[in-house]
Amino acid sequence: MIPYFENPEALTNNLATIKTIEVIELLLKKTSMQNILFNFDEDFKIDLEAYMNKNYMHNIPLEKFATLTGRSISTFKRDFQTIFNDTPNKWLIKKRLDLAHFLISKKHQKPTDVYFDVGFVNFSHFSRIFKSEFGVNPSALQKNHS
Repeated sequence: MIPYFENPEALTNNLATIKTIEVIELLLKKTSMQNILFNFDEDFKIDLEAYMNKNYMHNIPLEKFATLTGRSISTFKRDFQTIFNDTPNKWLIKKRLDLAHFLISKKHQKPTDVYFDVGFVNFSHFSRIFKSEFGVNPSALQKNHS
């Protein structure tokens, strides 16, 4: 983190979020730090809706989302279904695809630049489900809106 304190222009909002999650993850690996940072004897749940709407583009496993929101995986899925009326996997894919569509069609970004930023790790998978959702592949959408 020190290089970002020395050069604050290099720290974008997305990078700050990623680095914060990374620091939390590293701290949580230390059992002694868990006891200092969190008291797991009492319920500690953050606002799931706000958290997910802010962090859905991060490609982390559902188990990690559950941990970061102070829930077991089963409680996370149950709370998620109640709040969003959808499964976490379906909701995450839809939100990521909607953001990708917006970035390509309205912000004129390249699909190859967008897919990773919105939470996909494989471009061919992204392209296939994007076409399934919107009826056009992301490259064609970019050409139509250029």
